Amino acid sequence: MIDFKKYKKIIFFTGAGMSAESGVPTYRGQGGVWAKYNFREYACQDAFDINPEKVLSFHEIRRKALFKCHPHRGHKIIADLQKQNNEISIVTQNIDGMHQKAGSINNIFELHGSIWRLRCSIHRIYEDFKKQYKTYKCEKCGNYLRPDIIWFGDSLDHNVTEKSIELISDCDLFISIGTSGVVWPAAGFPEIAKNNNAFCVEINPEPSAISELYDKIIRKPASIGLKEIFS
Repeated sequence: MIDFKKYKKIIFFTGAGMSAESGVPTYRGQGGVWAKYNFREYACQDAFDINPEKVLSFHEIRRKALFKCHPHRGHKIIADLQKQNNEISIVTQNIDGMHQKAGSINNIFELHGSIWRLRCSIHRIYEDFKKQYKTYKCEKCGNYLRPDIIWFGDSLDHNVTEKSIELISDCDLFISIGTSGVVWPAAGFPEIAKNNNAFCVEINPEPSAISELYDKIIRKPASIGLKEIFS
């Protein structure tokens, strides 16, 4: 049995499997969003340049779906742990804001952006938490606002990626939850932690592409696995 309470610099690395228990739609695979919609029409810069209102309307549909979803016990366990230890960080591939909704407010690094933000290419980023966007256009220049999401063909935000790697390189406990281990560069994060002597845990009902890297594997959903470790 591992005494998880002895660890201080903890990274929670969360993927689609973390949000699945909250009812958040997945995007890849059978039944995923991209099985129904062509991402080239809705989730890339070219599509936005051609028809920004079509793209923004599609993302409004996604936001409305997320309004029906709520954080599960696993999200809340992480949020409660962060209140006790300010060296706990969340690195997430999810754009749904469930960690924030559960009460996590600090040390959250969203690799793929957030569906609750819009950005102007000239001015600034706007936070917008309503079902429908307050406006499609920047209040300063009138340009269409783009969802602050990493789309197909985009590069990850360098600052977010570098800070995530810095924290992972210094952690003593790395817990991967619901990640597939196939999307790079995030798929390399567990190996970074392992190479720096962190104890590595995978919580996932199904094996990932890199399960062999982990010191402990819990084949359970996120909420059950996290309760098992931290209760």
